[in-house]
Amino acid sequence: MKVALLQFAPEVGKVGENIRRADEILQKTRIPTDLGWLILPEMAFSGYNFHSLEEIKPYLEPTTAGVSTQWAIQVAKHYSCHVTVGYPEITTTEPKTQYNSTVTISPTGTILVNYRKSFLYYTDETWASEPTSTFYTGILGDLGPVTHGICMDINPHRFLAPWAAYEFATAALNSPHISPGTLPPLICVSMAWLCHLSPEELVQEPNNPDVATIAYWVERFQPLVEKSKEVEGVTYVVLANRSGVEKGVCYAGSSTVMKIEAGGVSLFQTAGKSEEKCLVVDLNERPLLMVKTGGGAEL
Repeated sequence: MKVALLQFAPEVGKVGENIRRADEILQKTRIPTDLGWLILPEMAFSGYNFHSLEEIKPYLEPTTAGVSTQWAIQVAKHYSCHVTVGYPEITTTEPKTQYNSTVTISPTGTILVNYRKSFLYYTDETWASEPTSTFYTGILGDLGPVTHGICMDINPHRFLAPWAAYEFATAALNSPHISPGTLPPLICVSMAWLCHLSPEELVQEPNNPDVATIAYWVERFQPLVEKSKEVEGVTYVVLANRSGVEKGVCYAGSSTVMKIEAGGVSLFQTAGKSEEKCLVVDLNERPLLMVKTGGGAEL
């Protein structure tokens, strides 16, 4: 399968401009006719860094019925591929509840799943609620068994749970949709992942990834790495992040696709920390870079 990760730098509240920016990037990209899945970042068109419910309220979208869903349906039909996009959701039934969500669309334009972020980051807590269920593990159309999360989901819950609990990776391993003793084939995470770099550092060598961020991501999937030493099979991990700066907050970019197999981790391609591009990855090709794991991942 081929997957595409649309990494760009949306601005808070500029929904129309952000959509045009995404469209322009897609138009400049050679999208293969057999693309399987296009993934966009968390809260792709609204921007992410809102500080209150009042601030984000004008940009909340009704469940699978707002501008993000409409865009995803059109793009899915146009490219005949699955599309996942993040958006700020407000339920249409009382009591009205807000969630940080993604919607995934089939190649025919059918809504497959609306997923709500399980583990909220500090910024989310100012306006969103945590759902009662955690993570998505299911059969996602023709994509088959998929574990899907949003950004903070791969961290310890509220940074209070033990580091070694690995809640998200463990949920993927325990998915009821895979055979016992096998690896989950496909994991996808839409992100608005921050980094510790300054705005000045972000623009230095912008086409290079933030290595520290990628190393951290690899560590959060360590249970899968360990399991892959014991069983045959492959797990592909798609990490679709955003780039840019919002209100002084810097995002890590560095979107990538990882392959976990036989106790090793390798990367197919990686976007730069400040790039705006659509990264197309053929999972049948050989990865470009091996990652050393254990005691801290190293590229």
